[in-house]
Amino acid sequence: MSGAIKTVPLKGVRGMIADAMVESLTIAAQLTHHGSADASALLAEKARLAEGDQKVSVEDLLMLAVVRALAKHPEANGKVEARDIQLHASVDLCVAIALPGNLLVAPAIFGADEMDVGALRAARQDLAARAKVNKLSVTEMTGGTFTVSNLGLTRVEHFTPILNQGQICILGIGKMTDRAVRADDGGIELKPHVGLSLTFDHRALDGAPAGDLLTSICEEIEAMAV
Repeated sequence: MSGAIKTVPLKGVRGMIADAMVESLTIAAQLTHHGSADASALLAEKARLAEGDQKVSVEDLLMLAVVRALAKHPEANGKVEARDIQLHASVDLCVAIALPGNLLVAPAIFGADEMDVGALRAARQDLAARAKVNKLSVTEMTGGTFTVSNLGLTRVEHFTPILNQGQICILGIGKMTDRAVRADDGGIELKPHVGLSLTFDHRALDGAPAGDLLTSICEEIEAMAV
């Protein structure tokens, strides 16, 4: 059996991404916790804001939930450098952005913890626009303290994201699905749930505090109010 084979060299930006992923897995002790959160309050808040002519996406509100949760878990916001854990006061939130040509970047929104959802949205859109024309700075590409990677528009519900090299945590966001839950009257009802996957560096963070962080992110989503 014969057929044409297309060879795609791992070079240029694709090669840099490949090298960074392998190095991240080689250096860090990576482990992933999976969970899900009831997104009813989040979707209701999104609709409420839209009625007031403020357009935000599910991803924008999830970023806000992450930033709020990190305020309660500062031990997850930072990097591992050699034998040191460097915890940062500011949440510099990296957002994974898929680009044409099977490319990926994850630039940082600096000072995300000081932004409301509108500012987070504007910053995310600015990064995405500049990423497409190769206008991101080296500082933006290397200065983040926590990353979110959103596959919510696909059929992926949970996955195991690879750490942005050096960072302690990355949160993977999966597809939103309806789940049967027990209603207040004892019956069964469907509620939207979003899949969440938190990969963390076990050198810097143990399983229990990582689980607490994921729980806090879920709680922020389930109590979402801007």
